[in-house]
Amino acid sequence: MKPFKFKQFEIQQSKDVFRVGTDGVLLGALAKVETRFCVLEIGTGTGLISLMLAQRNNQASFLGLDINEEAAALTTLNFENSPFRSRLKNKHQDFKTFETQEKFDLIVSNPPYFEESGSEKDKIARQTVELNFRQLITNASHILSENGLLSVIIPVEAGDVFISIAEENNLFLSNRLNIKGIENSKTKRLILEFSLEKKEMTESEFIIEKSPRMYSDQYLELTSEFHIFKDKN
Repeated sequence: MKPFKFKQFEIQQSKDVFRVGTDGVLLGALAKVETRFCVLEIGTGTGLISLMLAQRNNQASFLGLDINEEAAALTTLNFENSPFRSRLKNKHQDFKTFETQEKFDLIVSNPPYFEESGSEKDKIARQTVELNFRQLITNASHILSENGLLSVIIPVEAGDVFISIAEENNLFLSNRLNIKGIENSKTKRLILEFSLEKKEMTESEFIIEKSPRMYSDQYLELTSEFHIFKDKN
């Protein structure tokens, strides 16, 4: 597959690893990484999200985990080929059995979200076979620093369940971003941020396209430091 080129780094891709997509780009551009120093990504895929976060914060160090051996190898390759390589580490590791004494200021994930369907295509990356929401939330809650954040992007249909499980684990919703694929459509994705401290929740809206195949000004501004947009003139 052709690599996906960004302004400061390049993503090598594979047909057997979930490719660069809008969900990952949004989380990489929007997760609150600015004041964080120790970041964990769960389920790296190609390494896209960590690379975007590393570009945004040149003081932070990053650890990525992926249970898929090929995805872990691909992430490692993309990390090593990036200008941020000294701050990026990656492991072939199942998060369910991940043990560490370290606490993380930010944990990010674009988790699997389809129930098991029998399809082999993108099975691990797209289905809740290897890591379900409860496992993700419970384990993450134990390794967040006191002021840490858990930041995820999930389908809107899964939002209530995810928020409820988080509250059971003393993780409280601090920010909710409702993402619409196109203007005047229904919300299709959520970026949710949780903290160990209960505080007033903020909510906002993000629109990806203003019309079919035409990015919104909001999206263009958000990704201007990452995407290479072709000049249509």
